[in-house]
Amino acid sequence: MARAPGLLAPVMGLVLALGLPEAPATDCGSLGPAVRLTFTPVARARWLAPRARAPGPLDHLYSTVRHFLSSVQLNPFPAELVRALLNEPAKVKVDEVVRYEAGYVVCAVIAGLYLLLVPTAGLCFYCCRGHRRRGGRAKMEHKEVACERSLLMTFLLLTTLVLLVGIVCAFVTNQHVHEQTGPSVEAVPETLLSLQGLVSDVPQELQAVAQQFSVPQKRVLEDLDGVATSIASTIHAQLKSTVYETLASLGSLGQALQASIDHLRALNTTLVELREGQRDLEQAVRVHRERLHDLLQEPGCQGCAETLRRAHGLELGADFSKVPHVDDVLHRLEGVPEASFSKMVQEENNTFNALLLLAPLQMADVVKELKKAVAQQPRGLKTLAKAFPDWEADSRWSQALKKVENSSRPYLKEVQRYEKYRWIVGCMLCSMVLLVVVCNLVGLSLGTWGLSAREDPSPSEAKGRAGARILMLGVCLSFLVAAPLILLVFSTFLVGGNVQTLLCRSWESGELYEFADIPGNLPPSMNLSHLLGLKNASIFLAYQQCKKGAALWRVLQLNDSYDLEAYLDMSQYTAKLERELQNLRVRVEDLDLLSPAGHRDLEALQSSGLGGIHYPGFLAQIQEPVVKANMEKLARELEGRAQAQASSMLKKQLQEEAHELRHLYQEKVLPQQNLVAKLNISVRALASSAPSLQLETSSVLDRVTHLKEQLPAWATRILRNESECFLNRELGYFSQYVAWVKEEVTQRIATCQPLSGALDNGRVILCDVMADPWNAFWFCLAWCTFFLLPSVVFAIKTSKYFHPIWKRLSSSSSEETQLFHIPRVTSLKL
Repeated sequence: MARAPGLLAPVMGLVLALGLPEAPATDCGSLGPAVRLTFTPVARARWLAPRARAPGPLDHLYSTVRHFLSSVQLNPFPAELVRALLNEPAKVKVDEVVRYEAGYVVCAVIAGLYLLLVPTAGLCFYCCRGHRRRGGRAKMEHKEVACERSLLMTFLLLTTLVLLVGIVCAFVTNQHVHEQTGPSVEAVPETLLSLQGLVSDVPQELQAVAQQFSVPQKRVLEDLDGVATSIASTIHAQLKSTVYETLASLGSLGQALQASIDHLRALNTTLVELREGQRDLEQAVRVHRERLHDLLQEPGCQGCAETLRRAHGLELGADFSKVPHVDDVLHRLEGVPEASFSKMVQEENNTFNALLLLAPLQMADVVKELKKAVAQQPRGLKTLAKAFPDWEADSRWSQALKKVENSSRPYLKEVQRYEKYRWIVGCMLCSMVLLVVVCNLVGLSLGTWGLSAREDPSPSEAKGRAGARILMLGVCLSFLVAAPLILLVFSTFLVGGNVQTLLCRSWESGELYEFADIPGNLPPSMNLSHLLGLKNASIFLAYQQCKKGAALWRVLQLNDSYDLEAYLDMSQYTAKLERELQNLRVRVEDLDLLSPAGHRDLEALQSSGLGGIHYPGFLAQIQEPVVKANMEKLARELEGRAQAQASSMLKKQLQEEAHELRHLYQEKVLPQQNLVAKLNISVRALASSAPSLQLETSSVLDRVTHLKEQLPAWATRILRNESECFLNRELGYFSQYVAWVKEEVTQRIATCQPLSGALDNGRVILCDVMADPWNAFWFCLAWCTFFLLPSVVFAIKTSKYFHPIWKRLSSSSSEETQLFHIPRVTSLKL
């Protein structure tokens, strides 16, 4: 029997797995991951970028200046003095100011002495030059003079290098101050403008935030357009393996059923023909056997004994009347198969595949209701902006900032203008000091050159004299620039030092905030607690809260009942979506899997008794020959015996019997053998398939019945899992919106961080960006100012060694009348 391929294995697999697999409860891969939503920022650009001075090579210099100022001003923050200065300037006592500024007073005394003594010394030096009393007494050329000259030249070179380093730092810091003044001044109105809408703009921005709810709404609505198709695809994908396998088993079983029915009918037809042929053959064989028996026993038959023994075997072998009857089985299978299993399986496959189109249609109404629910706005978002509390101090705060901004602009312009003058004066004085450095270096170079070439007196005399004159030019420049330098140094030192010690140090330590928190310390126009409407909170505490990112309504004590979490609560909104999703349904009852006719066919096969037929009885008769004797061999043997007979009559009779035996074999025996071969095929096919076919039929019927019952429940579980996954993904979009709103509101809209940021930026601008370079400038300039004194001394002392040494005591009158002439050291000729 040519059985349908692969029938037994899938059916046995179905037998072992009658239970349907559970739909996965957490597998949401079919829907795909949630995308990251992009929201448009709605906060007004009130955020100022945090300012910070970038690390640089001058940081060590700034630190040194701060330590120096800390040693100059050892007194703590003068709260009483500042309060009196701000509220009642007329009552400020001078002795209190002097006591607090004691370090600066000492520095002022030093600067005054410098301003008095250095120009006086320069005037005396000029007078001495007029009376030729300058440069010291001439000395003879010897070893001690050479050592003294070398030592003075070394000291002058070191002093000049120190001056060079100081003046380079002064140039750099002076340029830094000038470059940072413009941006720092422009940052003042920018900062004030950023604070004006601190609260007044919040409701409008909250309304814009609420409108951004359309972003997740649009995304969810887009997903709803394809959710039905996605769910249908998932249901189809998870059911198709079982459904396809069951339908394939039905198709294979249908083929096996058809083949078995065909073999059974062929068996019955062949058996009827065999029985009819057997009756005819039995009579003919008996006649031939009896006739041969008579002939071969005649007395004249020579050598017929052996042939007679063979003729006794001329009888039927197989008796097909003994085989079981199959009429009852055929009767039970009458009209089977009623259904066309191949056509039925194709139709059921088409019905199952149509689920991809029918399921979205079944869910269309629910999806429409879901879209209506999504299109609504949560109740809390509708009142998010309206419920924001009013700020009583809003107008007072805005007016104060506008007033400060308008009044500060003229002063800021003046600051820029005076800074330009300061920068020009600083550049000029730095250039003068740099010229002194150049004079010292050039004078030293020429003087050294002249000393190294004294073997040739004429050129060396000119080089030495030029070096000495250049050194003296540097000395004159030093005296001239000393007074302007000390005045610029002290004026910038007094301003920058007090800014650092009085403002920056207390600002950084928090003492300034503590001072502002004490009632009465600030005048009403500068009272930040009053301007901000703070009732029971300090400025320092509000600053710390703002720096940590506290909400604006909590810091300003607007209304403790404003709860952002309550307005962003979407539990009712999402619960409605969840209820609507529960209404999704997918009907799979139209999938019959097995038609009623097919079911009747399988039940008929199951109760037909096909497997109960005694097939070994058939096989036993099939194995027997139709006729026990070999009729062709017997016919040839009869012909041989006929030739050996003497009687012509007997010879003729034996030849006729041989001919009739051959005719009987061709006409009766050979057709019976063909029928037996045909019967053998049908019997063996049924014997191999019938015992398992009914078991397979029972298994497939059980599987189909179980699958038909469980298919709706399984589809419902898949639907619920996909609905839950879809809901979780869509709620993720709303969660993104809520997280964005919280961040946008608490960190950009209703936040007081701009206030703390403005204060921090103000400190950075005033102290780090402006005060540090400013103080470093006067520090470097003071460094150069005081190192001018040793430079002058060493230049005067060194210059006398650069004149040519004559071997006589006096010099010509023309040399003595030259400008900046220094008496030459002469050696006596012994």
